[in-house]
Amino acid sequence: MLRGLSTFNLWAADLPAAVRWYAELLGARPYFTSEAVGRGPGYVEFRIGDYQHELGIIDRRFAPPGLAAERGGTIAYWHVDDLPAALDRLLARGAELLEPITERGPGFVTASVVDPFGNVLGVMYNRHYLDMLGRRDAQR
Repeated sequence: MLRGLSTFNLWAADLPAAVRWYAELLGARPYFTSEAVGRGPGYVEFRIGDYQHELGIIDRRFAPPGLAAERGGTIAYWHVDDLPAALDRLLARGAELLEPITERGPGFVTASVVDPFGNVLGVMYNRHYLDMLGRRDAQR
């Protein structure tokens, strides 16, 4: 049923600031921008990672009714090769530590932050992710 991550969306009340923050963090500019009628960009999208997943940032004014503006209860973890370095970079850019580096089991280590726009962002070293990449590369 669930075949893979298509788009992961974050919300920001100050979309231009969020775009700048993520562009600097990722070292890339958004590849897609959707203009809100007469109101500037309402949505931007970055392609990131080994599978070029879509990271979308949406102006909070377009959030579904009832969507909490506070921190969310779901954390999406993005694989990183060097978790301490990734966490240090996020914190240096103004993210707030939510959960410190925590070993979840052999080969599974996580941490999470809250970005300056109130979104929870997880980073993880995940041995299964690397195993999957190795199998994919071997099939090529």
